[in-house]
Amino acid sequence: MSPTIKTQRFLQDLDRVAQVRSTVAQSLRRMIRTIQQAEESGKIASGALSLDREMEDLANVQAGLEQGVFRLLVLGDMKRGKSTFLNALMGENLLPSDVNPCTAILTVLRYGPEKQVTVHFNNGKSAEVLDFKTFKRRYTIDPDEAKQFEESSQDAFPDVSHAVVTYPLPLLQHGVEIIDSPGLNDTEARNQLSLGYLANCHAVLFVLRATQPCTLGERRYLENYIKDRGLSVFFLVNAWDQVKESLIDPDDTEELAEAEDRLRRVFRSNLMEYCQVDGYNLYEERVFELSSLMALRRRVKDGDANLDGTGFPPFMAALNTFLTQERAVSEMRQARLLARQVDTQVSEAVDRRIPLLDDSVDELKQRIESVKPEFTKLTDIRDRFRDDIREMRDKKSVAIADSFKTFVMKLEDTFEQDFVRYQPQLNFFDFLSQSKREEFEKAMQEAFRRYANEKFAEWTRTAQRDMTDAFSSLSRSAETYGASYSKVTDTISSKLTGRKIETRPYTTVTDDKQPAWTRWAVGAISLARGNIAGVALAGAGFDWENILLNFLTVTSITVILQTIFGAAFFGPLWILLMGLGLGVIQADQGRKQILRTIKKELVKYLPQVAQEQWHPIYNAVRECFEVYEKEVVTRIEDDIESRQAELDNLLAQKESKEVDRAEEVARLRGFAEAIATEYETVETAYQNLLSV
Repeated sequence: MSPTIKTQRFLQDLDRVAQVRSTVAQSLRRMIRTIQQAEESGKIASGALSLDREMEDLANVQAGLEQGVFRLLVLGDMKRGKSTFLNALMGENLLPSDVNPCTAILTVLRYGPEKQVTVHFNNGKSAEVLDFKTFKRRYTIDPDEAKQFEESSQDAFPDVSHAVVTYPLPLLQHGVEIIDSPGLNDTEARNQLSLGYLANCHAVLFVLRATQPCTLGERRYLENYIKDRGLSVFFLVNAWDQVKESLIDPDDTEELAEAEDRLRRVFRSNLMEYCQVDGYNLYEERVFELSSLMALRRRVKDGDANLDGTGFPPFMAALNTFLTQERAVSEMRQARLLARQVDTQVSEAVDRRIPLLDDSVDELKQRIESVKPEFTKLTDIRDRFRDDIREMRDKKSVAIADSFKTFVMKLEDTFEQDFVRYQPQLNFFDFLSQSKREEFEKAMQEAFRRYANEKFAEWTRTAQRDMTDAFSSLSRSAETYGASYSKVTDTISSKLTGRKIETRPYTTVTDDKQPAWTRWAVGAISLARGNIAGVALAGAGFDWENILLNFLTVTSITVILQTIFGAAFFGPLWILLMGLGLGVIQADQGRKQILRTIKKELVKYLPQVAQEQWHPIYNAVRECFEVYEKEVVTRIEDDIESRQAELDNLLAQKESKEVDRAEEVARLRGFAEAIATEYETVETAYQNLLSV
């Protein structure tokens, strides 16, 4: 795609994807209606085919497509120009640049016919609808006040969950939803916000500033919350035009080139590791130098203005490619796979039913009796896979809980060298003042909080990798068991019909021949639902990461900090410093002494933390596997029961009345053809998406 892509082209591509979503959703809806009608008709004919699970899965994916938007999460610290960037992206000065970066309220921007703000609360209070002026007055604070809240680890608006801004803007109308997060810091409340939304967004837009390249806080945030999360992150280096303004001679092209080259080296060294995807270096497709204010000024005057020189054309081209091709194709691939799976199952069910219509009741009973051993084999496969899941559950829950205990107990080994970079400066004369002593105590608590958060985030990444490996292993087991399961179901079909059931012509690869439950178990079809707008999550078929990480990054770290801070051992440190004397305080010995003192107090509580948190972590890991086991086993049992019910329904109908064979064959074949037609519509839409 051309790097000079126009905004209008981006909107057209988004609209095209929205149309494909709508087309596929309508086909899935018609599939559901067709199955419902066929099952109702079957109850008074040869019996229902027991396709309840297929209808449920189709309904989940259809709802996700109809509600689907491209959700972009904007991250960035204060004074990085996030609001200016968003205004430039949308083409209107919607968010005042001195407001949004300075609020602790997470804001969702979505399309609406009227300009308004709805504030949602987390204390049970009803949502409040406001105009922009009132919202600004009540829920925004200036940067200095925001900084004070961060330093004290407080939330400016603790009762507010989030705000939803609706606005009739073209970008939002074409299927984009933007989540504008508060500024970055390492408080527990902010961690909960960030991790709660990171997993449910299609892409993260991380806004940096050219004149403040990769601060310590930004590097810490990237290390703790972005690294190894499997996120799609675009880094936007804002205010690039200000690099020139910072020079002594802005007209010196050579000096400007050198300054820009230095900055590019700094950003590349800090951001490169976050641009590696599946072994590929995507730095050039993920990092962009923007001049948002320049772009905004042009777009306010002309929505289709030429944005060359602002950095927006290459960024918009990359975002377009990512959203309307990579993400859209991935989303449609799951819908297409499910539609194909349902088409196959309906076709095979019909092919099994028709030959049995000629059998007498006694002949049908004999056939059903002949396949009972095969059904026993299916339940045996279910039990063996369930045992594998439980074995992995028991192994990993103990191993990960033990790893946490080991991690906590080893903190003392490296505490002094680890904590020194967080420690505030020591100044003897500050301790002559009560207010200065209080400031020091707060600074030490904040330093320890940052240290604890960073160390704990380091361990959670290790735990996450262990869990990923475990579920990858279970996915491989699911494929193996699925292959065995398919052989048994083929045998059942052959024994019932006297011949091999022919599969659809597109069933040419192993993945297509897997039973439906296997596709879910290996993550080929995801039916999980996200927060705020209910987007389907990519990857595994259920959200084990949120189950685990919400606990590990919020619950446990909060308990740990409360345990240690409850000891209140920071306050008396100033007494120790006063006793050391002026010369010592000014020397390195003072720093070492205070680290030794903190470590001595910390070590007292490490065994307690390790012991108290072992069981909660153990239970959190077990829950991940238990949720997986429950869904997998339920899906296998549903499949077994539906196959049995398919035969029982036919037998019951034959015992109660004579079935008109010709009429029933026509009905069943018409049913299969109707489903096949809808699948072909989905396939055509998918192929059209690929061809663009």
